[in-house]
Amino acid sequence: MAHHLSIDLETYSSVDLKKSGMFKYIESPDYQILLFAYSIDGEPVQVIDLATGEQIPPWLAAALRDPGFIKHAYNAAFEWGGLSKYFGTLPVDQWRCTMFHGLYCGYTAGLEATGKALGLAADKQKLNSGKALIRYFCVPCRPTKTNGGRTRNLPHHDPDKWALFKEYNRRDVETEMEIERRLSAFPVPDFVQKEWETDLRINARGVMVDMNLVSGALTMGANTRAALIDEAERISGLRNPNSVKQLREWLGEELDEEVTNLNKETVAHLLNRDDNSDAVQRMLELRQELGKTSTKKYDAIEAAVCADGRVRGLLQFYGANRTGRWAGRLVQVQNLPRTYTEPLSLARDLVINNQPDALRLICGSIPDTLSQLIRTSFIASPGNLLVDADFSAIEARVISWLAGEQWRLEVFRTHGKIYEASASQMFGVPIDKIKKGNPEYALRQKGKVAELALGYQGSTGALIKMGAFDMGLTEEELPDIVSRWREANRRIRDLWYAMENAAVRVISEGGSVGVGCVMLSREYDQSTGADCMTILLPSGRKLYYINPKIGTNQWDKPSITYMGMEQSTKRWGTVETYGGKLVENCVQAIARDCLACSIERLEAAGMPVVFHVHDEVVIDIPSDRADLDAVVKIMGAPIPWAADLPLNADGWTGLFFRKD
Repeated sequence: MAHHLSIDLETYSSVDLKKSGMFKYIESPDYQILLFAYSIDGEPVQVIDLATGEQIPPWLAAALRDPGFIKHAYNAAFEWGGLSKYFGTLPVDQWRCTMFHGLYCGYTAGLEATGKALGLAADKQKLNSGKALIRYFCVPCRPTKTNGGRTRNLPHHDPDKWALFKEYNRRDVETEMEIERRLSAFPVPDFVQKEWETDLRINARGVMVDMNLVSGALTMGANTRAALIDEAERISGLRNPNSVKQLREWLGEELDEEVTNLNKETVAHLLNRDDNSDAVQRMLELRQELGKTSTKKYDAIEAAVCADGRVRGLLQFYGANRTGRWAGRLVQVQNLPRTYTEPLSLARDLVINNQPDALRLICGSIPDTLSQLIRTSFIASPGNLLVDADFSAIEARVISWLAGEQWRLEVFRTHGKIYEASASQMFGVPIDKIKKGNPEYALRQKGKVAELALGYQGSTGALIKMGAFDMGLTEEELPDIVSRWREANRRIRDLWYAMENAAVRVISEGGSVGVGCVMLSREYDQSTGADCMTILLPSGRKLYYINPKIGTNQWDKPSITYMGMEQSTKRWGTVETYGGKLVENCVQAIARDCLACSIERLEAAGMPVVFHVHDEVVIDIPSDRADLDAVVKIMGAPIPWAADLPLNADGWTGLFFRKD
């Protein structure tokens, strides 16, 4: 029988953990483990004070590699990484992450926040003195006359605080163990645990970055921004022309009308006026340019890059805990601008060699070009190529499969033109008529916006949000588009209501209700009082909805609520949901599981993933093994638990990351 070793570390590094990430933090030459708190099998917590000379016992050091000891920690990646610095790379498969377990079960991240959400007793909660103690002992301090000019606080500088810090370290292990005890009634499936292990290996592998490009972009960006501000000052006479307040007032006087804001849409609208003076027109153009001059992504790369030129820790496993999808960290690869500048290679060379005039001549706006080139900062290792593969219309495929919408599945099994096919179904026009050059091609726009906006019970508001007006559609057309799409996709429409009815029944009466290939259940742990609704996915993974209740919404219909992270406030509280939203959760979760399955297959085939974005994987592999067809074949292969789900992928190979 395996022993359970619960661990928490307190550490020091001069590297900013939040900005630079765990891997660069640990890599720092001055990285040090200060305190090592542990408990074996729930016994009283022991604290090893390494900062004052105590040593990790040999038996405990051996236990870190012993498969007979399962290592637990809150955000276990940090403890794994920190101890690997001391003892060499430790086996990942021996670690369990309580933070991930909490996210899997529908709770929020953070030891303190999770403890409160679970309702832990006061003596099991994280001590609230921790932040001040961490600032005092774990990060450099500012030298002053009072502290004798020192740049770091050591235990002997404040013994009382140090004693409290040791107690704080002890309490963190106690809190972690109590959280794990509460969550143990809802275990993480073994295959999801293995996904976490794979994710940690991918994060530790990291991706190579072109620091010549990063440095060039930072220099050119700073110079361009300074030149734009200088020009704006000369034209307007403003002390700070980048100030929204100052520029609004100046424009109001020049235009003789109130300018309420300077958002992208407003500036674009004002630029289209026919009666603007040259000064006003140029100031508005400069405003647009200055809005694109941010180099924060390049700053983030520079802050996170490790000594070997790689950025590590870009992915947050289970970052979206409603669906289990990954989130981005540090550089936030999930929301990088697209690349449409051509030729990209020339643009990169001009930035690297600091040739702004040539870049402006060839590519136009320097800020816009720099923004696009952020993606290309991620490059293949020497002698390698990047292989990129992206699932095609994965959510549209999954919702069709989940609902059993056969005409859509046939589209994905054949030509894959879902926008044209949707328009054909909506308007009764043969699909071969909906092609460029024919008047019927105009219907494609309606099919496209409907597909993008309406799958999760959206209506006219969703169409507007998805850009219906930008596509040339009028407000009067929108209700008809909604009606036609729902009529053409009756099985998807029925799925919304079936999912909502099942949730209401399960929450009200208990038990389980199946909806197609998913199963909704009410689960309760008597020992802890934990109460939740779960949705069992075809993969075997579950989605959790904590403390579900049925109330009444503004339309006097049943309202489904649960406890979770509110999107607007980012705080733990009551969240309302409905049938279409539950379908969206399931679709995105199943798409996520398809990606996770493909990543495991790619890794097993010797194709090392360096990061992934939404439904796209990026592989860094020797050029003689850079086989795009092989990667696409793996991505499109049937999923064991969804053999009839038609999947397809497309991609490219190259020396740097891009997005067409």
